[in-house]
Amino acid sequence: MFGALLNFINKNNLLPAISDTEREALEAGTVWVDGELFSGNPNWEKIANEAYNKMSPEEQAYYDGPVEELCRMCNDYEISTTREVPQEIWDFMNNNGFFGFNIPAEFGGNKMSAVDKSTIMIKVTSANLYVGTCVVIPNSLGPGELLTEYGTPEQKAYYLPKLANGEMFPCFGLTEPTAGSDAASIKAEAVVYAGDNGEPMLRMNFRKRYITCAPVANMMSIACQLHDPENLLGKGEFPGITCVLIEKGQKGLYIGDHHDPMTVTFPNGPIVGRDIEVPVGNIIGGVEWAGRGWYQLMQTLAGGRAVSLPATGLGMAKGAAAATGMWSMTREQFNMAIGKMDGVEEFIAKIAGVTYALDAGRVFSCSSLDAGERPPVISALMKAYSTEEGRELLKHGMDIFAGSGVMAGPNNIMQRGYIGAPIGITVEGANIMTRTLIVYGQGVVRCHPYSFKMVETVQANDVKGFRRALIGWMGHMVKTDLRVFFRYFTRGLTGGAPKNVDPATKKYYRKLGWASSRFAFLTEVALFLVGANLKRRGKLTGVYSDALAWMYFAMSSLRRFEAEGRQEEDRPAMNYAVQYSLNEVQTAIGKIYDNINVMNWWFRGIGKLLFKLNPMIAPMRFEDDAAVAASIQSRTGTYERLVEGMFVPDEDAPGTGRLMKAIYAIEAAAPAAEKVKAAVKAKKIEKNPATANQQALDAGIITQEEFDLLADANTKRLAAYEVDVFSPEAYKSRGMPYDTPLGGAKEALFGDQADLKVAS
Repeated sequence: MFGALLNFINKNNLLPAISDTEREALEAGTVWVDGELFSGNPNWEKIANEAYNKMSPEEQAYYDGPVEELCRMCNDYEISTTREVPQEIWDFMNNNGFFGFNIPAEFGGNKMSAVDKSTIMIKVTSANLYVGTCVVIPNSLGPGELLTEYGTPEQKAYYLPKLANGEMFPCFGLTEPTAGSDAASIKAEAVVYAGDNGEPMLRMNFRKRYITCAPVANMMSIACQLHDPENLLGKGEFPGITCVLIEKGQKGLYIGDHHDPMTVTFPNGPIVGRDIEVPVGNIIGGVEWAGRGWYQLMQTLAGGRAVSLPATGLGMAKGAAAATGMWSMTREQFNMAIGKMDGVEEFIAKIAGVTYALDAGRVFSCSSLDAGERPPVISALMKAYSTEEGRELLKHGMDIFAGSGVMAGPNNIMQRGYIGAPIGITVEGANIMTRTLIVYGQGVVRCHPYSFKMVETVQANDVKGFRRALIGWMGHMVKTDLRVFFRYFTRGLTGGAPKNVDPATKKYYRKLGWASSRFAFLTEVALFLVGANLKRRGKLTGVYSDALAWMYFAMSSLRRFEAEGRQEEDRPAMNYAVQYSLNEVQTAIGKIYDNINVMNWWFRGIGKLLFKLNPMIAPMRFEDDAAVAASIQSRTGTYERLVEGMFVPDEDAPGTGRLMKAIYAIEAAAPAAEKVKAAVKAKKIEKNPATANQQALDAGIITQEEFDLLADANTKRLAAYEVDVFSPEAYKSRGMPYDTPLGGAKEALFGDQADLKVAS
């Protein structure tokens, strides 16, 4: 019976075919907590004990020392306009281990944990994108990590010390004009031939583009298709994708030109090779790894996607949180801080709550890497959703900054992050492809308890293995159906929760257990009723990915709350993060019901009605926004934890420095301001913003010292409102703005003795 069923499945292509490159992607890395979510019955005790790490004392000292110093060396606007990094900055990075975070100490490296690497990347990139990129690339996918993992002893001894000290600065060439998201279809070719001494050589031809750091690199690894027509390597005529090392100066290599991504200043450009000849010993890992380059890349990306690009996404989110809340309490309109207006407050709350969730996911996933996991599904999820949500939060921040957010110059806090947001969306797998093909497409095969086993046994025509897998799957389906039934009618009470967590959060674990069981049920529907067509239905797999992603962010937020000691001050942000995530899960599941396109009488009829009648989570409530927004509208403990990792410049620096200078003054004057407001409310003084402080001083309501604090706060508040003004010449040449906010108009309006009492 089982043999006949197996033949029927093969004959009718009921399971999707898996190519060799897909198989290597599926087999890469490990299954982590994503497997718990696919199971429909998460083991909360296990999840509650998963690592959620902090930097070690040594890493913290490096972060507070050389990393902070590097950030203070960066003049963001100057580097962005001149498009050059001063030599002293390059020298500082070379001498302080910034290029060796993946390289062991025995080779001169400065090996860091994934959590520390990610946090450093956030900070340096927030100081300047060009410098940040030059820290990120050598410490992410590229020669350093590939050589550390797969290099021969000779390759490690020669290259790693030079990479660690900056003598060799690397890039990685993968993308081509015809191979973007479909990177496995690269046309770059390395032909094996016998050299003059009879030793095998490679003749390489390729055209790579969008290669970050290519214009400043002097060594690179190139992914290419290996062609061995005479089988000199003993691996057949077409062994497969291979990673080959090339150094600058090689005859036939053309490198150094620039692309201009969104006019955002960081090095990116093409690499072209024409009849480049190198020894086969330049293959990363040597001849043994010829044709195994795709495996190397997939294994590296399985964990690496959780580090560098999520750090970029969190840089956007944290940047919005760090600046927008403070700006909202500095900027006043209609005689009140705009942050107290309902419409503005709503989006500040979202910035705070979603940043809490994204950062929880970042630290949780990086901690898993440090514990030895390499979860490709979670890594892809983190890359796609952190960059996407980071862009969304920056958009809200831009709306709140309004005019100050769109006037370019060194005082614009939001501009460069906002303009550059699409870059993070696009690289290391465009988010559209990552969401629709990788997160759920790979997850449903790899993380499901039985799916991959079924595919393997069917393709191997293994009847006994198929029988075991099918019986196990049937049992799993019955359990899943029963869980969905009981959790629906008990509203998640049977969803479980860890024993020793905060009692007030146990309801969230139960809701997540309910969501997981429903997600698992709908996964069975997709596998059995949509089957092989699932691969082609990207819109449907995309909403499955949404459900999985937001379950993960809810789980991560709960794990963070426990790991950070149940900070009571963080409770509003944590509640918002979990409730927002669960609402997103609910929205995604609703879309699945609407679009499954099988058994419509159930999924669009009775089932959808039952789903609507008994929702997993109540909608978000407006009255909860105030407490969440307030957490980033002053320098609370929550604010410090949410923006941890962002570079904060000196008070005299433009942009963020100027804004924080105003906030410090406003906070210092807050008690006096409250006295004035109370006096106005009691009608002891007139309600006139222009004279109220003086009236309060004259009436003895505030002291002279308090009056001076209010005056200082007002001066610095007005200074924070100012935007940059350029002379006609500076505007045309992208030069520096005037030192004063009115620029050349100052003398015309006020004369030589004008005192504007504002800081540029």
